[in-house]
Amino acid sequence: MSKVLIIGHHWPEPTTTAAGHRMVQLIEAFSHFGWSVTFVSTASKTEYSLNLKKLGVETASIQLNHFSFDDFIKELNPQYVVFDRFMVEEQFGWRVAEHAPKAIQILNTEDLHSLRKTREAYHKKGEEFTLEKWKGGDITKREIASIYRSDLSLMISKFEMITLLEELQIPENLLMHLPFMMEEVTKTTQAKWPSFKERKDFITYGNGKHKPNVDAIIYLKETIWPLIREKLPKADLKVYGAYLPQQIKQMHAPQEGFHVLGWIENLDVEIQKARIVLAPLRFGAGIKGKITDALKNGTPVVTTKIGEEGMSLNLPSIQSVENNDPKTFMDCAVQLYSTRELWCEAQKQGLESINVQYSKTKHQQRLQKTLEGISESILKHRNENFIGALLQHQSMVATKYMGKWIEEKNRG
Repeated sequence: MSKVLIIGHHWPEPTTTAAGHRMVQLIEAFSHFGWSVTFVSTASKTEYSLNLKKLGVETASIQLNHFSFDDFIKELNPQYVVFDRFMVEEQFGWRVAEHAPKAIQILNTEDLHSLRKTREAYHKKGEEFTLEKWKGGDITKREIASIYRSDLSLMISKFEMITLLEELQIPENLLMHLPFMMEEVTKTTQAKWPSFKERKDFITYGNGKHKPNVDAIIYLKETIWPLIREKLPKADLKVYGAYLPQQIKQMHAPQEGFHVLGWIENLDVEIQKARIVLAPLRFGAGIKGKITDALKNGTPVVTTKIGEEGMSLNLPSIQSVENNDPKTFMDCAVQLYSTRELWCEAQKQGLESINVQYSKTKHQQRLQKTLEGISESILKHRNENFIGALLQHQSMVATKYMGKWIEEKNRG
């Protein structure tokens, strides 16, 4: 039986984050292959952390920058190691390479962290984002180096996959497009949903620690919602999410139809009650769990080009708005909310997208075939990745630390 070690940036929280959902999907895939899974993290658990032992996963806490991890991984001797985000690969990749050199190293990007952070920085400055600016950033260089050091990087967004291939000429065999792996929405499930007439109001949701979510809620409250409310004076907007900052909580204004309600255990029920999901994201990366959550519950979405980026939908299930224009956003939301035929077609197309493009069975089979293929030809795979080998070579860091040692010696 193959053994998989997952080194998590956080303990999975599937009820609060899309990243938590994604991690559970990976764990379920590995378990489906018949592989044993061990999950470790340097982070502290929270009240929302999933009980992984119920999924048959072994867990352990590990220390950062500590030799105890070396003994731990040598004893475990995994065949596969998954780094949850590039920062984790930076911290533990060299230890894995040294003490479990035969293990296949897999980078789970979640999204391109550097792309999200660069977009956020230029959004704050009020300046236009370009891929040239992204390529020039230090964090981009760090993330790309991590991709090269890994045997395979899982790309959740087709846009980001294409960007790496075309803009940076990353070798295709180092990347795998692996979107969300979701259960089919059956006719039986659909029959239980409220109809168009039975649904009402708008909903938005997201983790308050994720800056694109906070910005989107502020944008809704200050700019978009007043426009929608003017057209639909009896409509309400409900805002859900864990870790919402005080700034957002203070926006609770029932008299304006703006209800900040915080975390809820069963968000699916509330999504099914709502007629429209609003997601006016102005920066970010990856693909958006809030949109797939909407579609799997039969609720159409109004979002931005950033919101739908990388999802390969191009369907009326998502009404996307160019240039974040608030009036256009309002027009789309009001029209979709008020037109039954348009709404029903959007719901139908969204379900087709979930069942075809995010098929759990299809993507699990692809993942297993890819990983086993790399494992069977790992020496050839690594020899072809010359830049990755170069980045692993001791000379890439030895001069830096020798220089620092000499500097400290001379200072003494």
